[in-house]
Amino acid sequence: MKSILSAVVFSAAAVGAGGAALAREPAKNIVLVHGAFADASSWDKVAGILSAKGYHVTQVANPLTSLADDVAATRAALDAQDGPTVLVGHSWGGVVIGEAGADEKVKALVYVSAFAPDKGETLNKLLSGGEPSEGVKAIRPNAEGGLIFDPAQYPALFAGDLPAAEAAANAGTQLPSNPANFDAVAEVAAWHDKPSFYVVTTEDLVLPPDAQRFFAGRIGATVTEIEASHSGLISKAEDVAKVIEAAAQ
Repeated sequence: MKSILSAVVFSAAAVGAGGAALAREPAKNIVLVHGAFADASSWDKVAGILSAKGYHVTQVANPLTSLADDVAATRAALDAQDGPTVLVGHSWGGVVIGEAGADEKVKALVYVSAFAPDKGETLNKLLSGGEPSEGVKAIRPNAEGGLIFDPAQYPALFAGDLPAAEAAANAGTQLPSNPANFDAVAEVAAWHDKPSFYVVTTEDLVLPPDAQRFFAGRIGATVTEIEASHSGLISKAEDVAKVIEAAAQ
């Protein structure tokens, strides 16, 4: 019995040491999770910058059909990584990385203009604390009942610092979100156990800057503020990439 117990203790210590080593080892893998009213291409500019610097970058094509589906897509991307990984989420993607980020490969979490719920919270609960933003008011159902961001208002409210043509193109490629996503209950909050970074977009008309600062403060994140719209991951891709690089170190 004593020898078995010793073996168990040794194994646990080895796992703990391995986790600590993983935390110290720089990450070369970056997994990017897009938000609602977007698709994986919203990360193209950031991915290009990081890939050119030698990082292995994966852009998750989460379907926005349910929180479980998006988490499954993100976990599949994490399963394909070899070694320490930085997991990044924009907007709704923050909910997804909070669920999937408990994976042992995840070295750090990066939230970009993102929700960061705690266990038991929903988006509707988080949004109920004040008057809806101008951006939230522009969310409406499409013909099939999925939620989209009004394409006519997208350039001004979602992507006010992008050229009008680029913003309109992004509006056209957005994926509809299942309305049930707003009532999906967070079951995991990986930020309790992982180093976290937060990019606050100070000109955001969708997720107000003060709400972002609340999330960043609550999760104890290292904060970077950039003068950008909710599409700051596109308009200020270099700045966002720098934060991801810092998390990777």
